[in-house]
Amino acid sequence: MMSKTVIPHGYKPLLDLYQTQTAIGCLKRNFEQKLCAALNLKRVSAPLFVEPSTGLNDDLNGVERPVSFDLKETGRTAQVVHSLAKWKRMALYKYGFTAGEGLYTDMNAIRRDEEMDNLHSVYVDQWDWEKVITPAERTTAYLQSTVRAIYAAVSGTLDELKALYPQLTLMLPAEVGFITTQELEDLYPALPPKARENAYLKTHKAVFLMQIGGRLRSGERHDGRAPDYDDWTLNGDLLFWNDVLGCAFEVSSMGIRVDRQALDAQLTEAGCDDRRKLTFHKLLLADKLPLTIGGGIGQSRLSMLLLGKAHIGEVQVSVWDDETTRVCAEKHGATVRA
Repeated sequence: MMSKTVIPHGYKPLLDLYQTQTAIGCLKRNFEQKLCAALNLKRVSAPLFVEPSTGLNDDLNGVERPVSFDLKETGRTAQVVHSLAKWKRMALYKYGFTAGEGLYTDMNAIRRDEEMDNLHSVYVDQWDWEKVITPAERTTAYLQSTVRAIYAAVSGTLDELKALYPQLTLMLPAEVGFITTQELEDLYPALPPKARENAYLKTHKAVFLMQIGGRLRSGERHDGRAPDYDDWTLNGDLLFWNDVLGCAFEVSSMGIRVDRQALDAQLTEAGCDDRRKLTFHKLLLADKLPLTIGGGIGQSRLSMLLLGKAHIGEVQVSVWDDETTRVCAEKHGATVRA
C-alpha cells in the first residue's frame, strides 16, 4: 500500500519529542481555560460508546462504519462514538442547563474507515462542546460572534506557547474572516471544493467557511454533513493556512443546531426519514430538546497547527501502516507514535 503521507522537504520539528509532550499539556490546559471562560462552559464526562437505537451516534457523512461490539450482560450491541454531536444536546436537556450555559468534554473516538495521511488518524480526540441558546440567537451574527470567541482562545493560547517556546513560528492574523461556500464557489468555479479552500486560505490565513451541507447553485455540495445536528444554513468549519504543509487546515467544525423545522427539511433532503423513529429525533421533532450551538475542536489538529508539526502522529499515539512509519522516520525526526 502506498502511504498518503508526504513530509515536506527540509522539514525539521521545532520541538523535540520531550518538549512536544510538555507543550501539548500546556496547550490543552490553557486552551480549555480560555474556551470555558469565553463560552461559559462546564466540563462533564462523556460516553465512549452508545446504543444504536438511541440515535445519538454521529453518522458523519452517512457511509462510515462505527466500531460495534456486543455486551455480554445485556445482550445488546453498542457502538463506539464517532463524535458527540447529538449526545451533548441530550445531556443539556437531561442536566437542566439553561440559555447561556454550556458544557464541554474530552471526546475520544475510533473512525475505522478514515483514510490515514498527514492530517487523519483512526483515533480522534477533540473538545466537544455545546451551549443552550434562545430562539433570537439562531442567527448568523450569533454564530460569527461565537467563532470570534473561539478564535481569540486559539490566538491567546498561541501567545502563551510562544512565551515558553520562542522557536515556534506560527503567525495568526488579528481577526478571523468569514465566507460562505457559495461565495467560495463563485470565486473559484473551476476548482473542486478542497482546492477552493487552499486558494482562499493561502491569502486570508484564518477563515470560517459557512453553510456546509446543502447543495450549491452548481448542484454539488461543498462537503457532506449529517442532516440531524447542524443547520446547514448556520454552520461552518474554522480553517487556518498551514505553512508547514502548504494547505488549508481544518481545526473545528461547528454550528447552530437544527430546530424542528430544519431537522424535518434536512432529513427529507438527505433521504434519512427512517431516523424519525429514533429517540433523539422524536424528541427534537416534538420540540422537547433545547435550542443549541456546538461543535468539535480537534485536540491533535490544534496541537499540530500551533506546534508546527507535519504529521498528526507527532502529537498523538495511534496505529499506522508500515509505509507511513518509514516515511516519517526518514524525514528528520517526524516520528509517528504508536
